[in-house]
Amino acid sequence: MGQWFSNVVASVMFRLIAGKRNCGGIAKESEAFGRAIKESFYLGGVLVMSDLIPFTAWMDLQGHLKSMKRVAKELDHFLSSWLEEHLQRGEAVNVRKEEKDFMDVILESLAVGDDPIFGYKRETIVKATALNLLLAGIDTTSLTLTWALSLLLNHTEVLKRVQKEIDIHVGTTRWVEESDIKNLVYFQAIVKETLRLYPPGPLLVPRESLEDCYVGGYLVPRGTQLLVNAWKLHRDPRIWENPCEFRPERFLTSHVSIDVRGQQFEYVPFGSGRRQCPGISSGLQMLHLTLSRLLQGFSFSTAMNAQVDMSEGLGLTLPKAMPLEVVLAPRLEHKMYQR
Repeated sequence: MGQWFSNVVASVMFRLIAGKRNCGGIAKESEAFGRAIKESFYLGGVLVMSDLIPFTAWMDLQGHLKSMKRVAKELDHFLSSWLEEHLQRGEAVNVRKEEKDFMDVILESLAVGDDPIFGYKRETIVKATALNLLLAGIDTTSLTLTWALSLLLNHTEVLKRVQKEIDIHVGTTRWVEESDIKNLVYFQAIVKETLRLYPPGPLLVPRESLEDCYVGGYLVPRGTQLLVNAWKLHRDPRIWENPCEFRPERFLTSHVSIDVRGQQFEYVPFGSGRRQCPGISSGLQMLHLTLSRLLQGFSFSTAMNAQVDMSEGLGLTLPKAMPLEVVLAPRLEHKMYQR
């Protein structure tokens, strides 16, 4: 399921950013790009020997530096080819407004011949911005979907309850739409609880202290790089009752006022403040719509009804150590699955 989720999210992101539809050769391109992104996140979070013993850096004992350079070239190859397609298309035809994607819009905003921005050419800025959006959007969203389904498979009573809620508020003759999500309060609580237990980035993007301060009796000088451990905050027993248990109901009772947008510091799945994740809205839309339609359309089980292994893997994000394998069966009439 993890690979399927990754392909679905990548397809949406490809369409949004580069105007590519996931069909034929594009599907293979999507899978290759997704693999490169997963490897980049793994390499970003793996233990590198030279970080502990700096003088060994030139030897690259584990081969991680070589792998990082290879992955960087692969990602740049994809982005360069997409950028070239957009540059050629822009010169040949006038693209209709409704057909424009992110690359079209940002190329228009950075006119040819403009002075470099912070020393970078517009092509470099377009590629870097597109890559940031893809890196931030694909792996984090697909992993959250994987964790959510894993939790539901291990808590079948929650799974049955949320499917019943969808059947009541949406029915079985049409698919869930974005406008339906506001009525699916238990479903929203499940998403919040998943993000609490398995935040997309367990360590938030690094910050820097603006002034000297003391934490636990230790001086933290101005200019110190700071890492917020969201994973720990979300499992703090002083804030959350039974913090390691999957209990969506907590967001309907004791923590009903808590929002995913970082307004309360005990719950910051997307960070907080001006530098929180800029893709919160689009990420939540994709997460809500994909998961709700999947729950509406299929029944789920595991082989031999075994419990899903919830072990966590390594990486900048929070991958599952073991792949999620699921047995699916349709819940709706056959015509609902036809295009």
